Amino acid sequence: MTTDTATAEAGRDFIRDIVQADLSSHRHSQIVTRFPPEPNGYLHIGHAKSIALNFGIAQEFAGRCHLRFDDTNPTKEEQEYIDSIQADVRWLGYDWGTNLYFASDYFERLYEWAEGLIKAGYAYVDDQSQEEIRVSRGTLTEPGKNSPFRDRSVEENLDLFRRMKAGEFGNGARVLRAKIDMAAGNINLRDPVLYRILHAHHPRTGDKWSIYPSYDYAHGQSDAIEGITHSICTLEFEDHRPLYDWLLDKLPVPSKPHQYEFARLNLTYTLLSKRVLTQLVRDGHVSGWDDPRMPTIAGLKRRGVPPAAVREFVKRIGVAKANSVVDVGMLEFCIREELNRTALRRMAVLRPLKVVIENYPEGQVEEIEAINHPDNPEAGTRKIAFGRELYIERDDFMENPPKKFFRLSPGNEVRLRYAYFIKCTDVVKDASGEIVELRCTYDPLTRGGNAPDGRKVKATMHWLPAAQSKPAEIRIYNQLFSNPNPSATYFAADLNPQSLEVLTDARVEPAIAESNATEAMQFERQGYFVRDPDSTADKLVFNRTIGLRDTFAKEVGGKA
Repeated sequence: MTTDTATAEAGRDFIRDIVQADLSSHRHSQIVTRFPPEPNGYLHIGHAKSIALNFGIAQEFAGRCHLRFDDTNPTKEEQEYIDSIQADVRWLGYDWGTNLYFASDYFERLYEWAEGLIKAGYAYVDDQSQEEIRVSRGTLTEPGKNSPFRDRSVEENLDLFRRMKAGEFGNGARVLRAKIDMAAGNINLRDPVLYRILHAHHPRTGDKWSIYPSYDYAHGQSDAIEGITHSICTLEFEDHRPLYDWLLDKLPVPSKPHQYEFARLNLTYTLLSKRVLTQLVRDGHVSGWDDPRMPTIAGLKRRGVPPAAVREFVKRIGVAKANSVVDVGMLEFCIREELNRTALRRMAVLRPLKVVIENYPEGQVEEIEAINHPDNPEAGTRKIAFGRELYIERDDFMENPPKKFFRLSPGNEVRLRYAYFIKCTDVVKDASGEIVELRCTYDPLTRGGNAPDGRKVKATMHWLPAAQSKPAEIRIYNQLFSNPNPSATYFAADLNPQSLEVLTDARVEPAIAESNATEAMQFERQGYFVRDPDSTADKLVFNRTIGLRDTFAKEVGGKA
C-alpha cells in the first residue's frame, strides 16, 4: 500500500493526535511502531484493527512498523502460525520491509538482564508451585503474602537461576519473580513471574533453552531493543503498563518506549477469543482456521472478502479508549460497498428449474450480450448462449402465486435478463407431483428485453442455457452463531445450525467456469461469490461471500 493510500484511509484519533504532538514537540524524530502477535494461532478481524493502526500510523507519519513475533511459549507456537500471520498482514496490504523480528532474537540479552535484576536485588527464584503463587498474590481487596523464598541471597538466586537455565530442574519446579511489592494495589506488581521452566522444543531456538521469559518481561524489553516509540496495545494491557515501565526503569535498556492502550474490537454474532477459535477447529465445528465462517483473516480471505473492505471497516469504527460492541452489519456494509464497486457481474442458477421454450427453433443457439459491470463501461461485455432449453431459479416460479408475486407463473409474462420476454404455458410434474419442467413461449420481437409495442413486465429474472452452463457446488455461508452475544464459555449452545448450506446441483455461466480469478464476483440477484480453493476443473466450488440484502445500510440511513 502506498503512503498516499494509507493517508486517504486514515482517520483521526487520540493515538494519532499523540503521535503528531510527539513529532511537533521533537520528542521523537521518527515514529516506530510494531505489530507483536504471538504465533499460537491464526489472526482474526480484531488483529486487523491493530495491524491497520500500527502500520497505518507508521506510513502516515513517515516512520516504520516492525512485525515482531512474541515467541516466548514454545508449547503453543508453530511455524504454520508464523507463516500464516505473515501472509495475512501482506494480504491486508501492509509490509514490514526488512523489519521482521522475534522475541527469541533477544533471549540472550533478556537472560543477561534478568541476572542483572537478581544482582541488584530486584528478582529472586521462587520454589512455590503455580497454585501457591496464585493464592499468595491476594485479591483486589486483600494484599498478597511474601513468598518464603523472597529473601534468598543474591548468590543463591544466581546459582538457582543458572541451574534453571542449564535444565537441572523439571517444569514448574521454580520460577524467577520480580521483587516489587506484594501489597501493591495493582496485582501485576505483586512480584510477577519473569521466567519459568519449560523443557520444550522452540520453533526457532530448538532445544537450546530450558527457561523462557514471560510475555510481560519480554515484551517491553523487545520494544526497547528495537527502538519502538509508541507501543500500542489493547485495553487489557492497561493494568500491565506500570510493570512495563518498572522493568524499563530497572534495566539498562537502549530506549524508553511508552505504552498506549486502545479499545479492542468486539463484534455481534462473533467470538474472537483465541481459545474459542482453537476449540472450534479442534472440535470440528468448522473445517479449519480458514473456514469462511471463522472471523480469522484466513477465513475472510477464503470467503472472498476484499482487504480494502476490511481496511474501510477498521477506519469507520475508529480508535477509542472505551470498549464497545460493533454491529457486524457495519462490516457487512463495508464488504457490500466495496464489492458493489469492484465485482464483475455474472449469472448463476443455484436451484435450477428447467424451462423449454416451445416456439424457439430446435437446434438454434444465439449469443446474447451481457454487461460485466453496470457502473463501469471499461469492464466490457461478454456473450451468453441462448437456446430452446434454459434453467431458471426454482424460487422464481410459483404454480399458484399470491397476489403480489410478479415472477413467473402460468400465464404470466416476465423478462429474461438481456434476452426475451417469456410466458409459461404448461407445468410438467413427476410421479410424486414435484415440478420438474416448465413449458414456455417467447416473443422474438423482445430481444434485448424490451417490447416494440411498449408493454411492460413486472419482473426480470436471471437464467442460464441448459447445454452451455456448467455444474457447480455452491456453499452458502451465514453467521456461525445465532446469538448476537454468544457465550465464550458455552459457545457450542449458540452455534447456528444453518451456518452452512451446500447446493450440489447449481449451474454457472461459462465465463465463471473459465475464469481462475481469486476475487469475488456478483451472481446477479443472488449475492457475491468467490471460487473456493477446493474448486477444480472437474468440480467447480464457490463460496458465498455475502448476500445482496443490506439491512445495516437501512438502519443507519446509508446507501449500498
